[in-house]
Amino acid sequence: MKQLSTRLFVCCLAAAAIPVVGFRVVTAEPIAPVRSDQTAEAAAIPAPSIQSRFSDEDIDEVPDFQKHVMPLLGRLGCNGRACHGSFQGRGDFQLSLFGYDFSGDHEALMAENTGRVDVDDVEESLILAKPTDADMHEGGKRFEKGQWQYRVLRNWIADGARFDKESFQQLKKLQIEPSEIRFGDTAENVQLTAIAHWADGTVEDVTALCRFSSNDDSIAAIDAEGHIQSGDAGDTHVVVYYDNAVVPVPVLRPISAPTTDAAESIAQRTPNRGEPTQPIDVLVKQKLDKLGIVASDLCTDAEFIRRAALDITGVLPSGERVEAFLADDTADKRQRLVEELLQSPAYGAWWATRMSDWTGNNAEQLNNVLPVQNIGTKLWFNWLRKRLQDNMPYDEIIEGIVSAESLEDGESYLEYCREMTEICGGDFDRYAERESMPLFWARRNFQKPEDRAIGFAYTFLGVRIECAQCHKHPFDQWSKQDFDDFSTLFGVVRAGNANQVSPDSKKAREELMEKLTGGEKLNGGDLRRKIQQAARSGEVVPFGELYITARGMTDGQKKQRAAAKKKGRKLPPVRVPTGKILGVEQKVDLDEDPRPALMQWLRDESNPYFAKAIVNRVWSNYFGIGIVDPTDDMNLANPPSNAALLDHLASEFIAHDFDLKWLHREIVTSDTYQRSSATNSSNAADRKNFSHHLPRRLPAEVVYDMVVLATGSTQKADQMRGELDQMAIADGKARRRNNSDFALEVFGQSIRESNCDCDRSDAPSLLQSIYLRNDAEMYGRIAARDGWVAEACKELGIAAPRAGAGADPRAAAAQRAADSMRRQIIDRIRQFNKLPEARREQTQKRLVQQYNSVAKKLRKDYHVPSFEELVAAPNSWTELTPPVATEGSDGVIESDRSLEKVVRQAYLRTLSRYPDDEEQQVAIDYINESEDKTNGIEGLMWALVNTKEFIISH
Repeated sequence: MKQLSTRLFVCCLAAAAIPVVGFRVVTAEPIAPVRSDQTAEAAAIPAPSIQSRFSDEDIDEVPDFQKHVMPLLGRLGCNGRACHGSFQGRGDFQLSLFGYDFSGDHEALMAENTGRVDVDDVEESLILAKPTDADMHEGGKRFEKGQWQYRVLRNWIADGARFDKESFQQLKKLQIEPSEIRFGDTAENVQLTAIAHWADGTVEDVTALCRFSSNDDSIAAIDAEGHIQSGDAGDTHVVVYYDNAVVPVPVLRPISAPTTDAAESIAQRTPNRGEPTQPIDVLVKQKLDKLGIVASDLCTDAEFIRRAALDITGVLPSGERVEAFLADDTADKRQRLVEELLQSPAYGAWWATRMSDWTGNNAEQLNNVLPVQNIGTKLWFNWLRKRLQDNMPYDEIIEGIVSAESLEDGESYLEYCREMTEICGGDFDRYAERESMPLFWARRNFQKPEDRAIGFAYTFLGVRIECAQCHKHPFDQWSKQDFDDFSTLFGVVRAGNANQVSPDSKKAREELMEKLTGGEKLNGGDLRRKIQQAARSGEVVPFGELYITARGMTDGQKKQRAAAKKKGRKLPPVRVPTGKILGVEQKVDLDEDPRPALMQWLRDESNPYFAKAIVNRVWSNYFGIGIVDPTDDMNLANPPSNAALLDHLASEFIAHDFDLKWLHREIVTSDTYQRSSATNSSNAADRKNFSHHLPRRLPAEVVYDMVVLATGSTQKADQMRGELDQMAIADGKARRRNNSDFALEVFGQSIRESNCDCDRSDAPSLLQSIYLRNDAEMYGRIAARDGWVAEACKELGIAAPRAGAGADPRAAAAQRAADSMRRQIIDRIRQFNKLPEARREQTQKRLVQQYNSVAKKLRKDYHVPSFEELVAAPNSWTELTPPVATEGSDGVIESDRSLEKVVRQAYLRTLSRYPDDEEQQVAIDYINESEDKTNGIEGLMWALVNTKEFIISH
């Protein structure tokens, strides 16, 4: 797996939120009593806080190790990363990080000859002596002797420092009051109260034992006691931690009300829109109203067609399509455009690329999985592409991955190998017709159960669980035991290299190998090469197979037990290995394939992750930020920016049978998506509440294809849009180990080393600017002979651009050949001029024929002097130059296609809009004032593809 280094401790797994009863908004006033409308259980009077109880020096209460002692050590920082909770511990004393391994921590405290806990001489226990002595304790003084913290630890030790490993207590819920906070000004204060509800019915104020953090200190700062102080306007969450509970508390401070002029201006621009009715718009507006934010106006038609086309299909719309859309004055043209885009082949291609990112379609990790090299990624992509284009329900697509089988119903191993051999021979589309896609399980970095648990959580749950591989997750409910139980489920799945097959298929594979090798014993590379050669020649070759190693009883064992039972013999219980699904108490027996149970859990409407994960990822594609951000980090301490919105979209997505096109349509036709990027005084600073469009750099594949489409000829661009196969958004750029495309790498194409969304980068960089401004490939595309600049020059009747150093190698080779012909004809004319008059008359006819042949070839692209001019002055033709333009007496180009039209087309094919009057005139003046008009048009195209407007979604 990719090492996430500094992000390791913040990657967390989203969990079902611990219920918080009694929703109450506080506007910076003291905590009110429990309301009468709360449930009887919630209204139970909690025990006073441990702080107040143990402030009494005569207290004889014995604190509980799980409920009080370990939370207190956590509150004091003893089990933090900087102290005894680090991986190597501190001072030969190690506690579990954040303290959820109660048995292990109790053993560490009670270890013999350490003196940490001394039940015979309580006061000499090091956990009492050190924290009260700054000189003795490297961590400094943590409390005073006689303080309540001291008494908690002392009373526990005095009672024998007991902990019953068999009586683990379950925290039912952690109730936080107030459950939402709304500030009105800076420097206002609120005190949080945390009430623990245990499964045994006990209720206790545990505020003093909780840890607290803020997701944005500039908006709401919180101290170690749970005191919150307001700061800047905006919204965030403070988070409360206790036992395995992680509870976020929304905090907001409305932004100053927008000026009357701004509000009136917005209202005037949308006089007939009224209150929103689309659920997305309603839910977004509810949040904006709380914050005092006025949403931006709707974007223009030009902005919408460009934005929607790039977001839905990843393809820049053609200039002709933009013109037609702008000329359309029907009321439903945006809705019709959305339907057109969703039905286009580019939709399936682009979203197959995105889903390939999320599922880990990586050529390097598929090396040796198939006997034919560099095929696996294409099969993976095509399998996804067909299903997305056909709008197969999302849960069914995922079922074909999660529950994948190599052999289809009724298919023998030999038939499977024959089918796969033909597919790998070039019939890739046939693979898309197969029911499932086992390549997901066969990747080299996806073989260990732990890696599969982490990758599965990333891909299908949108969560990060790797922290729990070593310790209790700091920001979520998951323990190391939860991780171990979950990862156990994946250990029975066998899928790897091309030599791995099930026991049932082993004999058939051996026979196939015998036939293939002729009995010759081959190993390693020799065997792979033999198989690859056979596959290329069309021979049936053996393929690897996904199979399950169930750990239950064999048929023979079952018969033995049945016979013994008839004879009345007592038999020991059969131990069947088990695992657990995250958050599910019931164990899964591993005597059969656990993946159907996993799939059933995923598609269950009560699943708190599956639907939300894909909804959040799709939303992020359209807005540049998820409702939960990062999109694969849905943990309890990282709650949604608009929980009601995420809940609504997820529940409706399920209700619409996991219809992805419904989801796309619902988002893109909302006013929220169609907002302008222009801001007003109230929403300029908003980054997460969707009050305006956030300009963002477009994905790598989209940028790459945009450059090719914008600079290519109309015919070439139309062909690419129609066929797609050469486009990066359709996996048209090969991804091979150590051979990635430079431009795609620079713009942050997903490296797919893990299933983490962080494998893709949308961050801007200096290299991106250098590529667009100075890279030879860019100059070559602009000056290409089959490019748009050459097309425009031809229609204007002026010289085509000269292929420079950055040109396509084929064009550069053609120019070298042309220059060689120029030199040859000049040399012959020089030799001709040296001949006597009589000889020149004899050879002139042949020389003229040679000249005419060369001139005919060169005049298509270059100016060629006449034969008479060269005879008179052969040294005057020093280099190849473009043809001389046809100009009138006033120097203005004489063509049906004016410069004004050229400029308009340049803007339409790059920025998807018309130039305004000033832009039009500046461009025309620049072209006319350039060294020649060809260079001027080249400069215009270069300038447009280097604008922020071109590279950014707006």
